Amino acid sequence: MKILIIDAHGGGLGKQLVSAIRNAYPEMDILAVGTNSVAASVMLKAGATHAATGENAVIVACRTADVIIGPLGIVIADAMYGEITPAMALAVAQSNARRILIPFNQCENIVVGISDYNTTRLIQMAVAELTKYLEQEK
Repeated sequence: MKILIIDAHGGGLGKQLVSAIRNAYPEMDILAVGTNSVAASVMLKAGATHAATGENAVIVACRTADVIIGPLGIVIADAMYGEITPAMALAVAQSNARRILIPFNQCENIVVGISDYNTTRLIQMAVAELTKYLEQEK
């Protein structure tokens, strides 16, 4: 099972995701792709198996991922202050992977109908969703 975590900016969300998934599944293959080198480095230090950076890394990783986890903005072109290119958003959206998207009301994209959970709770919910998916795949 290959888990792909995509993050931007400073990689803070990705770092928390990697740590939480690594704690729950120590042997899991986690590929962390940052839209920039800082995000990728932070996720690698948090325990990702591999890390890569940039648009092409996102596109290539989406081809082979079983699960993609990241903020909702990874499927919206020009989101996350422009760090998500149209090609990145398309690659995530067209991937055959299961997508677990974490809703944040930021960057001019508002998701209505969701509770205003803190990041810790959103990470817990993402890992719970991953667990449900992994159990289905057994």
